[in-house]
Amino acid sequence: QGQLVESGGGLVQPGGSLRLSCAASRRIFNINDMGWYRQAPGKELELVASITIGDNTRYTDSVKGRFTIARDNAKSTVYLQMNSLKPEDTAVYHCNKYPYGRFDSWGQGTQVTVSS
Repeated sequence: QGQLVESGGGLVQPGGSLRLSCAASRRIFNINDMGWYRQAPGKELELVASITIGDNTRYTDSVKGRFTIARDNAKSTVYLQMNSLKPEDTAVYHCNKYPYGRFDSWGQGTQVTVSS
């Protein structure tokens, strides 16, 4: 079983919502700040949101007011609630430590497609 397993992606119309989940191993989750990242076709990996162990959150400007990151310590799970989705949010979404290290492994990610 992978250390990071993302789920919840799909096809949604502009203005719609999705909730992504990332189940992480306790070894990763318990001692690390966590982040949601995304990679659109032809673009570099981008940090979307991060959350500290103490639940402090930060967002990239393009998603502020629309996305919410949260963590459930009992379940070792990180969530990303995405509202008012736009076509430019289309990407493969990944979670990982924040910041991630050069040799850290990644999960398979979950595809989010925003299109009418």
